[in-house]
Amino acid sequence: MSNHLIAPSILAANYGHLDKDFEMLNASKADWVHVDVMDGIFVPNISFGQMLVKQMAKVSKLPLDVHLMICDPERYVDSFKECGADTITFHIEATNHAHRLIQHLKSIGVNAGVALNPQTNVDTLDDVLEDLDMVCLMSVNPGFGGQKFIYRTLDKIRKLKAKIIERNLNVKIEIDGGVGLQNAEAILKAGADVLVAGSSVFKSENPPLTIERLKAIEINNFDI
Repeated sequence: MSNHLIAPSILAANYGHLDKDFEMLNASKADWVHVDVMDGIFVPNISFGQMLVKQMAKVSKLPLDVHLMICDPERYVDSFKECGADTITFHIEATNHAHRLIQHLKSIGVNAGVALNPQTNVDTLDDVLEDLDMVCLMSVNPGFGGQKFIYRTLDKIRKLKAKIIERNLNVKIEIDGGVGLQNAEAILKAGADVLVAGSSVFKSENPPLTIERLKAIEINNFDI
């Protein structure tokens, strides 16, 4: 039985009426709202800053899953926590002090996540896996929405899931990029716990129904 979470990515929403999109999400089967923060340096795009995240927190009834695709994440995690982030995920490639930053996130009372770019091996997490609440595996190259899912990610999910089970850890695996109804079942069977869905939700004819269908997928066993 699957009890996975759905985290629609607000990056794919219509910024002209974000309030309506949040009303839709609040009334949907979604579990979290995924918020991609981009600085134009770590990734080739710029998105939301603290002020907009603060406004999102005021209208969202769902926890904010804030994904920092930025350089020097140490400098900004406190301000995003103050703006309403419930989970903060930073990129392992963006800091030399991942362990210290994870401990700091725990100390300020947010769930601690680490994200890996497509080319980064899950073995890089071996020394910090016990300390994490979540690992976000990027299944596209970060920076832009609407990209195609990199199917090599399924092998990474299986490998990471095996490590988590072997060490008896309570660490969620989140998949971000190119996720939709066409591949969600395969992703969940590989061992994922959280599906980030952007374009596949907001560009669909019926976003609440798409979320409901993603949430309703049942997986009885993993194929690791």
